[in-house]
This record gives sequence, C-alpha cells and structure tokens, in this order.
Amino acid sequence: MPSRTARRRAAVVGLGSRARLFTRALAGPYADRYELVGFCDVNSRRMAVHNAWLAEEHPGRAPVPAYPAAEFDAMLRRERVDLVVVCSVDRTHDEYIVRALEAGCDVVTEKPMTTDADRARRILAARERSGREVRVAFNYRYNPVHSAVRELLAGGAVGEVGSVHFEWLLDLRHGADYFRRWHREKANSGGLLVHKSTHHFDLVNWWLGTHPETVYAQGGLFFYGDEAGGRRGLSRGYDRAHGSPEAEGDPFAVHLADSPLLRALYLDAEAEDGYHRDRNVFAPGVTIEDDMAVLVRYATGASLTYHLTAYSPWEGYRVAFNGSAGRLELLVEESTWTRRPARGSAGVPHGTEAEDTAGRTRLLLRPFWAEPREVEVPSGEGGHGGGDVRMLADLFGEPLPDPLHRAADAVAGARSLVTGLAANRSMETGAAVRTRDVLEL
Repeated sequence: MPSRTARRRAAVVGLGSRARLFTRALAGPYADRYELVGFCDVNSRRMAVHNAWLAEEHPGRAPVPAYPAAEFDAMLRRERVDLVVVCSVDRTHDEYIVRALEAGCDVVTEKPMTTDADRARRILAARERSGREVRVAFNYRYNPVHSAVRELLAGGAVGEVGSVHFEWLLDLRHGADYFRRWHREKANSGGLLVHKSTHHFDLVNWWLGTHPETVYAQGGLFFYGDEAGGRRGLSRGYDRAHGSPEAEGDPFAVHLADSPLLRALYLDAEAEDGYHRDRNVFAPGVTIEDDMAVLVRYATGASLTYHLTAYSPWEGYRVAFNGSAGRLELLVEESTWTRRPARGSAGVPHGTEAEDTAGRTRLLLRPFWAEPREVEVPSGEGGHGGGDVRMLADLFGEPLPDPLHRAADAVAGARSLVTGLAANRSMETGAAVRTRDVLEL
C-alpha cells in the first residue's frame, strides 16, 4: 500500500448524491494517502456541484478535472489514475469496472457490483486477467451491531445455524424514493432484489460464512405503479412533480426545488441529460417489484426466509438465527413511524440518515436452558449505523488486521448478487432456481 509520500491517484465516476461520501473522504481525511485527480459523469453540472462542495470545505483547493463519460479512458491515461471509485447507474458499473481494470487500476464500486450475470462474468474475468483489485462497498458489514452478530455466530453462541428469518422494511419516505428515480426501471437497477437486497444477501453470506445454492421467490408490484395507485385512489395526474399543480399536497411527491442538494444535483442539471429525479410513483413505467418473498438454501444446509417491503409505515429490520444451541435476534428501528411531509420537505435522498423518529437497536441472545441475555453494542456515528465511516477507513486508510473479513471483493459481490438474480428468475418462471445455473462461482 502507498506511503504518505506516495499518494495514489483516484478518480470518481458517477457524481450523484451517494458519490459525495467518497469525494469528501478522498479530499478530506484520506488526502494524505490519495490525490483526487478526476471526475467523470454524463452530466457536467453534477461534476461542477461536487467541485463547488469541495471548494467550500477546502478553500483554495483547485477544482478536480472533470471529464464527460465518453472520455473515461482518456481520463485514466491523462491523469495517471491508480484507483477508480464507481458510483454510476447500476447497469453501467461493469463498463467502468472492466475498463479501469484493463487500464491497470484498482476499483472500489458501490453496490450492487452489477445488475446481471453476464456483466458479473465480465467483471470477474477482467479481474482475473488484470490481477487488479475490486472492492465492493458493503457498508453494512461495518455496522458495529452487524459485526457483533458475526462474532457471536462465529463463536458458536447459537451452535450450528439451521435457519435465518430476515424482514426488511422500507418506509414511505425511503421506499417511495426508489420509484421516483432511475431505479424504477428493472433494466437500470435489476429491481430491489438486486439493488437493495444485495446488502442483505451479502450480510447473510458473511454472517454464516457460506454461499447460496437454491432460490425460490414470489413478488410483485403491490403498492406503487399506475394500476395499484389508480385502484386505491392514490394516483394524481402528473408524470413528474416539478411544475405540476397536481403534485401539490401529494405526500408521495418530492419537490426538488425545496432541497438545495437535489436542486443543485438534479433540477439544475436536467437541461443537459433530461433526467427527472422526481417521477410520480403512481405513474406508468414502473417495472420493479415493491413486495418480495425469497426462500434460500445455502451450502451449509441452512435456510433463509427473507421479505422486503417497500411501503411500510416504519423503517428497519428484524433478523433471527435459529441454531442447535439457541436463537439470536436482532431488531433495528431506523424510524418508528413516517410523518406526512409538509411542503418544503424534499423527500429522502439516497444515503441520508433516518429522520428524528429513529428508534432502537436490540440484540438478544436466547441460549437453550438459560435466560435471554441482551448484548450491548456501542452505537456508531455517521451513516448506516457508523458503517460508512468504518468502511471508508478500511477502503482508504492504513491497512489494519481484518479478523472479521469485512472487506468484500468481486467474488463476494457476485455471491450477493446471485441470490437476487436467481430470485428474479424464480419470480418469472415460478420455479426454484439453482444459483449455479445463473452464475457459476
């Protein structure tokens, strides 16, 4: 790894809101190890916004050179890039990852690593050919409570794990946001079982130290979309909220002009690429599901029952591990209820914190023949329960021992992805799917 006198040269491709986590880290606490030398995006306005933010935080700093997407390869050569951070639309991840690897760069990519099996195979093959490193930004591995779960299970606290029950709830603020953005089209995101659940499937793989073998799933578009919205009287006659009188008073609308962040990154950038960040969640064109149930069998013989709901009144998750020596239960409340937004509330940009109704975290160990014991876990500061801060330190800081194996490579990225891909195929066919028939790993 580089010394303090030999900084690595880093570039970021895809300058949406989530990219700010990485641009601030590279220009701030890890500037002694990395020099931020390139931005690349389909929209020059978004790159200018990120440069303006960095100038505010670091007065006198020179702007990061900005390159249009068509000049990605030229940027790698001209700026002598060592590390590429990929935060673009999910379906484009493989393009940038493969081209960066072939140019001799290491890669950090936002999850999901990609959106289908062919793209995953391209990434794995390029990694093998190039010998370069791919890291997937699974920040949930770094949440202190998730690390505690890993330690308890690895230490035999419940014995051999036979089954896992996992329910994830997205509230009406966060869940609806996936149906306003490019994520609403499965061709862009792979659906929520790929884009969102890749986090959760990765956690189970990591917690149990295994990989999925068989997947069966059912799901559909129950709440959002034009048919469901019309049937329940939730539809309003607009395609996007900005400039639409019909969107006034709609609790599901996001008003970009009311948020300095969303206005700068998206509303003011529309003229350049035509991307609308504020689509009507009950308008036609939604091709992803909002309610999904998945059953998974793992190589160890353990099973997973998983459910994702994207229209809940509260946000958080419950997970329980049934073992040969007891049961471990985790409850995380990220918001306890969802208040109706007032005009001037712009919704929830991706990667932001839960609002001030945030609830509690409880980790409970129930051993056989003994009283239940609550496991105290210190709460983390920052996004995703402190996971973001710890992940950034692992990605960009001084190398440290990793006894929990939290660092996720391209194979881990593919193993988290394959569960969602197999689930999508199962929903299409109505049959159980072997993961090796989707992607051999």
